[in-house]
Amino acid sequence: MRQGPLAALGLLLLAPLVSAAPQQPAYHDHRRPAQDASPNRTPPTWRRLSDAILRKIGSLPVHHTSRREGAGSTPQPATEPFVARYGDDVVLRFTMHTADEAKALAEASDVLFLDVWEFNEDWADIRVAKHVVPSLLGLLPPSLKQSHQPLMQDLDLAQAIFDSYPSSSATLSHQDDHAYAPHKTKGHPFLQDYQPLSVINPWMKLMASMFTTHVRRIVVGTTYQGRDIPALRVGVHPTNNDQPSGPRKTVLITGGSHAREWISTSTVNYVAWNLINAYGKDREITRLLEQFDFVLVPTLNPDGYVYSWESDRLWRKNRQPTSLRFCSGVDLDRSYAYKWDGDTVRTNPCSESYAGSEPFEGLEAQRFAEWAKNETEHNNILYPYSYSCTEEPPALEDLEELAVGLAKAIRISRRGHAYKVTSACEGNVMWSSDKKQPSVLPRIESSGGSALDWFYHELKVKYSYQIKLRDTGSYGFLLPKENIAPTGEEMLDAVLYLGRFMLGEVGLATAKKQDAQPTELLEHGWDMVDKAETEADDQEEEEEEEEATEL
Repeated sequence: MRQGPLAALGLLLLAPLVSAAPQQPAYHDHRRPAQDASPNRTPPTWRRLSDAILRKIGSLPVHHTSRREGAGSTPQPATEPFVARYGDDVVLRFTMHTADEAKALAEASDVLFLDVWEFNEDWADIRVAKHVVPSLLGLLPPSLKQSHQPLMQDLDLAQAIFDSYPSSSATLSHQDDHAYAPHKTKGHPFLQDYQPLSVINPWMKLMASMFTTHVRRIVVGTTYQGRDIPALRVGVHPTNNDQPSGPRKTVLITGGSHAREWISTSTVNYVAWNLINAYGKDREITRLLEQFDFVLVPTLNPDGYVYSWESDRLWRKNRQPTSLRFCSGVDLDRSYAYKWDGDTVRTNPCSESYAGSEPFEGLEAQRFAEWAKNETEHNNILYPYSYSCTEEPPALEDLEELAVGLAKAIRISRRGHAYKVTSACEGNVMWSSDKKQPSVLPRIESSGGSALDWFYHELKVKYSYQIKLRDTGSYGFLLPKENIAPTGEEMLDAVLYLGRFMLGEVGLATAKKQDAQPTELLEHGWDMVDKAETEADDQEEEEEEEEATEL
């Protein structure tokens, strides 16, 4: 039976129990009060050194000057290589109301090997070459032919891809070099833009060498092309010791299984930076690092990530060969052994969701799973099931309780996006828009063989979550860099709440609405949160009006 809207955050960025999608169209940048600081304060020595190193490793060839360089800047048109590669592509949004419509679109996408960007209860976004659009519409029922609209047309896609690369005007700033405040670290140059692997790797080594008391760089696997899959282990016990003293609960936060999802890689880096830099400065984070280990993996798919920077911005899979020489790559998040369904769905290697010819064919997934079985304490944070919408995981109520808290932490603490909570399976299927008689529609993408389910079932991970980060439906995988810090802040809030939950300090019993029963919070939680926030906003406006009147 379908659950009502729940709160969610996906942690295979921290690996997921639920799929969560932002529900608000705009980020409301309400900041916490700034801590005491002198605008002319000299940055600490280590900070000046790290910035100098980042300048060096960041001095890479720049593809172009971004059009998003601040007020007054002149937008730059996409250069010829981007137009040549992507100028013929459009992104169409189809609105579906019936199972027959969803089935027809899913089958057409499979037959034509189309790139499904995103989908939710109401619509699906599909990237398609303009000359293929007539063939696509020819496979659809008349109702769908009339219920689609262009999300990106003409040269919109080429321009958006062009703009997603770092600009040449990025500069280092010391405006945030005062007392630590998590929301202020967005000013650090490393966090201001998307970064290639050639910058991320040296940055990780720099963090491990400069914060030896609580940071260690480790390798959790290797790729098909021979690259390391690096991670940062952050925790205050001697994490730089190959044999740490005793088992500790571990929070595993991963990003970048799909190469083109740069925001997930940047978000992991953002959370890592805040945890590392806050030790000894922020009381709550210091306490968490004394209690738990955090293993942060910016990208599980380094080969694909590099390819998305150097060749094809929209590349999704890894880069290992398949049975078809001209169709490379396996979808790593469909490659795990538990409930793998690659033999029955998406069997063509040209599919964006190709799961391989056998479980764990995706080499990076195999190596990461081996590391997880041998090196972790199986107390990681990950939430299921992805493969089935009818099977319920054990301790479902506990999973939902934490999910609600994570989503509320994001929504309330910084007034960020609302993350909708649902099971991972329900996040990968469409539901009819009939609120009186909701019904499941055919899958747009398969969800078997997911890392989420494998960690939960095979490694007995107690909490497992998957978070679908921003976009809100306008940019797809080409989220502007201005969203890096807000998204990172949202996930940092979730991680901090997770720590408090694991310490037994928060839960539904200590929720803001003390008079609400758990079932009521699950079924009507967002209505309550919306009402509370509306009342808070109204009160704030009244106070501002009173202050203005007094002045």
